[in-house]
Amino acid sequence: EEQPGSRRTTKISYRRPSNDVLSFSVLCYPHEKKRIMSASLRLGDVAPDFTADSSLGKINFYEYQSNSWVILFSHPGDFTPVCTTELGTVAKLLPEFAKRNTKVIGLSIDPVDKHLDWIKDINETQQCNVTYPVIADEDKNVSLLYGMLSPNSAPTYDKMTVRSVFIIDPNHKVRLIFTYPAATGRNFDEMLRVLDALQLTDSHRVATPANWKNGDDVVILPAVTNDE
Repeated sequence: EEQPGSRRTTKISYRRPSNDVLSFSVLCYPHEKKRIMSASLRLGDVAPDFTADSSLGKINFYEYQSNSWVILFSHPGDFTPVCTTELGTVAKLLPEFAKRNTKVIGLSIDPVDKHLDWIKDINETQQCNVTYPVIADEDKNVSLLYGMLSPNSAPTYDKMTVRSVFIIDPNHKVRLIFTYPAATGRNFDEMLRVLDALQLTDSHRVATPANWKNGDDVVILPAVTNDE
């Protein structure tokens, strides 16, 4: 176990795709550096680009995204019951995501061969067809870039990713971040609702009220004049 005296000032640098660099110094133990790096991504940031192995082969994030919106979501582990229902649900919702010009990417730190075996199980048990890529982030590079590991959940840190969700727009900007605990399955209908709201408010000078759904009344922004 490390002693307090072993802490030292460590410089953390994170280069975003736009080439601006976020740098800061902290007093920490050496093993805490990854924990600090994993908390750097915020709403409005440019989502980091990456190349990784996946169930569909090696993919580059920006190339896969092209001009689409993306939902990037991580899960704690392959062949786990909650994750199985989540990936099956996403597969069934692919036509709805396509209507919204949105692609999906799953991720865990399990290897490709395990992903492929698991996808067969998902397709059989959930009666679906998982055709979207599931990243095999064995080296945890993507997980660290996006803060998908849980630094405050020892001893699970560095052993599994939490249920993170990132909605990323066609300009590579992070527009929404969800983080769910491992024992709680996600509501993907809510992600469709948020996509509808984001795309609506990007194209019109409005905001969406509580519990808004597509087709409901919206709120006119205060900056819009009566004449407008």
